[in-house]
Amino acid sequence: MKNVMVFGTFDMLHEGHEDFFRQARALVSKPYLIVSVARDMSVARVKGVHPRHSEDKRLKCIAAHPLADKAVLGDESGYIGHIMANNPNIIALGYDQRGEYVENLADELKRVGLNTRVVRLKPFRPEIFKTSKLNEMTV
Repeated sequence: MKNVMVFGTFDMLHEGHEDFFRQARALVSKPYLIVSVARDMSVARVKGVHPRHSEDKRLKCIAAHPLADKAVLGDESGYIGHIMANNPNIIALGYDQRGEYVENLADELKRVGLNTRVVRLKPFRPEIFKTSKLNEMTV
């Protein structure tokens, strides 16, 4: 079994997230998918808005999802601690994940001695299945 780790806010689960999970699982023949749920404070800092649902509620939702083998909360500050604790073979990034964390990820993994491959996944109908767009439709 190989550990594949993905990250996100997951404020509302939609078909785009499910495709994200399926793509991540398809990277290896015997996947163990670890889904890292962003902390409330991290979401507010990165996105400039607080998530609709608490980190505990989002974590429970992911933990109950049949495509996720394990759900974890991200670090309160930084990101490498919980990655090290879960020792992924592969980190699968979403097509739209950007920022300092993503830009420095490969170097940071090497710095702490992890031999983790970083892969970028493809979008799945982002004109429809993107949380920010879906939120606009429900407001």
